[in-house]
Amino acid sequence: MARAVAWAVHLYTASGAVLGFLALQAAFAGDHRTCFIMLGAALAVDSTDGTLARAANVKHVLPWFDGAMLDNLVDYLNYVVVPVAVFMQPGMLPDEFSLVPLVVLMASAYGFSRADAKGVVEHYFLGFPSYWNIMAFYFVVLGTGPMMNLLMLGTALALVFVPLRWLYPSRSEILRRRTLWLGAVWAVMALVLVLRLPEVQPLLGTVSLFYPLYYIGASLVYHRQG
Repeated sequence: MARAVAWAVHLYTASGAVLGFLALQAAFAGDHRTCFIMLGAALAVDSTDGTLARAANVKHVLPWFDGAMLDNLVDYLNYVVVPVAVFMQPGMLPDEFSLVPLVVLMASAYGFSRADAKGVVEHYFLGFPSYWNIMAFYFVVLGTGPMMNLLMLGTALALVFVPLRWLYPSRSEILRRRTLWLGAVWAVMALVLVLRLPEVQPLLGTVSLFYPLYYIGASLVYHRQG
């Protein structure tokens, strides 16, 4: 029974890859609504599979199977590859910079490969934690212009290599409860924004920026205290 439960948890994690593939298909088809619905579902899986894995004690039950590696493979697809497909869509970036998103693939490969990417003693992300899916989401729902998108993309790319400690929302030793509650409020707003696509909602989208701004500020405080 314990092994069956452990395999079920790993299967649950792997389902994120299926959702990511469907999101990728939708991105290439220009169907942003379906793309972000699939990415939202994948984010829900990623936000809960760790808790399930710890509850099922999968490392002890299946010591030879690396659930962390599986999680990273799925995350790279959903947090990096799919958003890059969105960035590559016509009109997202100035024409002369249309290949910049390909740099995201390499920069995030570096970030994912760092042994200390998720902290050793405390739980945090070191360097920009590849939240490209959130960036792509705001490019779409706010309808921001190509130059603004390029500026934001370039800034995030530089931050991949800056050793700033970012909050790990589900496992952080500080501010975890507040971060999760605010994240839940943001998730409801994000769902409304996605369901209204392809209609752009600049007002609601701007209000929903409260959470990314909170996350950045809280991460800066966390890094400084550390």
